[in-house]
Amino acid sequence: MTKKSALITGGNKGIGLEVTRYLLENDFCVIVVARDFKGFEFSRNSDVTTIVYNLENTEGIPSLVKSIGSVDVLVNNAGVMYALPFDNYPQQKIDKMLRVNLESPIALIREVSRYMIRNQRGRIVNNASIAGQIGHPDIWYGMTKSALINATKSFSKILGPKGILINSIAPSPVETDMLSVIPKDRRNAFKDTVITNRFAYPKEVAKAIGWLATDSPDYINGTCLDINNGSFPR
Repeated sequence: MTKKSALITGGNKGIGLEVTRYLLENDFCVIVVARDFKGFEFSRNSDVTTIVYNLENTEGIPSLVKSIGSVDVLVNNAGVMYALPFDNYPQQKIDKMLRVNLESPIALIREVSRYMIRNQRGRIVNNASIAGQIGHPDIWYGMTKSALINATKSFSKILGPKGILINSIAPSPVETDMLSVIPKDRRNAFKDTVITNRFAYPKEVAKAIGWLATDSPDYINGTCLDINNGSFPR
């Protein structure tokens, strides 16, 4: 029996690494796209294919996906954040954030879904953020994540009738490298809003992504799953 396949961006560390682990444990072949693979623990795993690629290059995504071919699952996980004030935000960083956080996931959805439409099946999960649901100090980060949540809803209406499930998650801060970008006072203030007074663990978020990518009911489509331990109850 042929294994299912998944494409994960930023699947080499943090949340993405735990998603890679989850899918391998669920008998998937995993294609990981990242800027580098230094210290990547699954580099020699026969079920893992690594592709060095900079997602700022949105123009190259059609060729990238063509080289990969059909996959059963797409996880748009890669993202960047700078935590800069709105009135001192270099245009170069704005452009990079728009490309990596928004334009590249949309391009990947567009290209990967071509194959999924032919197969009449597929699952896509977008890693958004609580920043896209609340007023966020890094307005550009918040706007990209809000747009990604909206894109998830829009694509569900376009792709859902063709057998494709697309959902997003909105985690609050997670114990990853990105956490170090957030100023300490903001980190402490946020923890005070959380029921268990801690940040999320990458494995917890990965389990949610993995569930949406594999076992969640077909009736869950176009949804954003909150993962914030009571810091933004709705």
